[in-house]
Amino acid sequence: MPGPTQRDVDQAYVVDAAAAAFGADVPVVRAQPCDGGTFGSVWRVDLADGRSTALKVGATPDARLLTYEREMLAEEANYLRTVAAGAPDVPVPRLLHETADWLFMTYLPGVALPDFPTGTDTTAVREDCGAALARVHGITGNLYGYPGQRPHADTWPDAFAAMLEALLDDAVAWHVDLPIAPDELRSIVVAHHDLLATVRRPALVHFDLWDGNVLATVSDGVARLSGLVDGERYLYGDPLVDFASPALFGDVLDPPGHPFLRGYRRVRPVHVDDGVRRRVWLYQLYLYLLMIVEFPSRGLSPDGQPARWRRLGALVTGLVDNLTSRSGTIEAVDTKGVPEP
Repeated sequence: MPGPTQRDVDQAYVVDAAAAAFGADVPVVRAQPCDGGTFGSVWRVDLADGRSTALKVGATPDARLLTYEREMLAEEANYLRTVAAGAPDVPVPRLLHETADWLFMTYLPGVALPDFPTGTDTTAVREDCGAALARVHGITGNLYGYPGQRPHADTWPDAFAAMLEALLDDAVAWHVDLPIAPDELRSIVVAHHDLLATVRRPALVHFDLWDGNVLATVSDGVARLSGLVDGERYLYGDPLVDFASPALFGDVLDPPGHPFLRGYRRVRPVHVDDGVRRRVWLYQLYLYLLMIVEFPSRGLSPDGQPARWRRLGALVTGLVDNLTSRSGTIEAVDTKGVPEP
């Protein structure tokens, strides 16, 4: 069943969209929905001229969205254009055609990391992912935060504060009980203003690069990166924002030899000190708060997914403890059996 924001797309819709994009003389030979996301609808569409494409259909027009989710389809097209121009060697889909309701892009080979058999060695692909993101981070924007009519500002501290404030407003609008009082969350960001102000270049950040958005192919038993997808949640700011999602429920800074970090350092230096760790904790805090706030907009509930709800709450509480120096480290949280976002 489609999620609350997903359109109920059928074969006829796909064929009509393909005809509008590529012409009636290039018919569809195969079309099938793709598993995965919960926001938009994605189909693989193979054309008679031999091209394999991906069709992404935007949210339903009457869907209730979180503040940062506005204009997501148009922003994915902007992300694809930006990466193609600024980091052409990074394997992201190439934009083929777009309308207000859908876009076509090239279909990338490979399998998402969660779909690989247990025991598959993903060390190389995680290093590749780190190196690819480091190249994306070389692209500079002209604002901090989210483009368009979404939270942004002229400085990174102000943008991050605005992003958090929008999320807190969404929690109120959706009647979500947060594990930490909003004023305490605001005070944490205020207390770290000077640290956030050390970021003086708005780098392009993917933000949503959990394992489900990393594609890989296997050669000689080794998985290697073949694609980074779903860039619609991108923003401009601290490159360390992208150190949160690639180790969802974990930490790429611990242990120090994490393959993502090794790959990143092949392209861009990172010296891990207390300031870097605190910035990553702030971005993990924002990510896990977002995952809590989006529960009702994804048709989820604490009663329906109690383990996921408790574990996200424990992660938020642990990060707040770290950032307010109430404890030294975040206690380990058992995330076995917790579905990915």
